[in-house]
Amino acid sequence: MSIRHGLLALLDQGPRYGYQLRTEFEARTGATWPLNVGQVYTTLSRLERDGLVEAAGEDEEGHQFYAVTDAGRAELRAWFDTPVPRTNPPRDELAIKLAMAVTVPGVDVSGVVQGQRRHSIKALQDYTRLKGRALAGETRPGAVPSESNELAWLLVLDQLIFQTEAEIRWLDHCETRLAQQAELRQAEAAEAARDGAAKPKRLGRRTRA
Repeated sequence: MSIRHGLLALLDQGPRYGYQLRTEFEARTGATWPLNVGQVYTTLSRLERDGLVEAAGEDEEGHQFYAVTDAGRAELRAWFDTPVPRTNPPRDELAIKLAMAVTVPGVDVSGVVQGQRRHSIKALQDYTRLKGRALAGETRPGAVPSESNELAWLLVLDQLIFQTEAEIRWLDHCETRLAQQAELRQAEAAEAARDGAAKPKRLGRRTRA
């Protein structure tokens, strides 16, 4: 998740201070990826260090405002214009967990898959309910009513739904592959057992000859 570019996008619409940035970021993403103020100010410090934002004064309550610079706007436009790379995919905890599970003796891999599927199906149901409420015009608690904010939330929900559906299909595929592997091992074990039973007989015939 690019907090850096998300903050630049918000500052491109005018100077803001840390808490405002956090609130607006969460409003536009439905708080799917919550931020804390510490993350916001840490990112702002790095953006200021890189010349992408600059201090823009304080209000009467002492809030430090930040504004995007020309270099920051160029960085933001480049981000919007550049596809998200897939050459270095982000680490996926579930994929790593299953990759480790199949290599560690004693782990019930099928149980891991089934438990995750139940969890993912529940999440999919929750996302679908949220989407239904959003389409019905219900405003999220604490959200600032805005047509663009609601559209942004719908887009995030769609992504979560598609991603979770894909995850469930992948888990089904994993379970099928595990079953095939188990069948193959059983067949190999049965063949080895047959070979082991046949060898003494062949040796016995050679002795009599």
